[in-house]
Amino acid sequence: MIVGLLTLDLHIPGADSLKSKRIVVRSLIDRIKNKFNVSVSEVDANNLWQRSVIGVAYVSNETVMVNRVFEKIRNLVSGTHSVELIDSTMEML
Repeated sequence: MIVGLLTLDLHIPGADSLKSKRIVVRSLIDRIKNKFNVSVSEVDANNLWQRSVIGVAYVSNETVMVNRVFEKIRNLVSGTHSVELIDSTMEML
């Protein structure tokens, strides 16, 4: 069993309050969950207006599958106009 952890460090330039930030983050998290059937949560920078760190966990029996899903998630986030992907890290357990 392979457990993959993806951390996405995001900048949300249009957020002018925590409420507007959370609307963007919640929408992104829901899209990732629904499209890829992974576990997703905001894990850091909860009280910063224009910053968010999202953690994604995925379990598979193949490392290749975990890498493929995480690459698709990165592409989805990069293609989202309301957020900018600052950094991403991936770990395998």
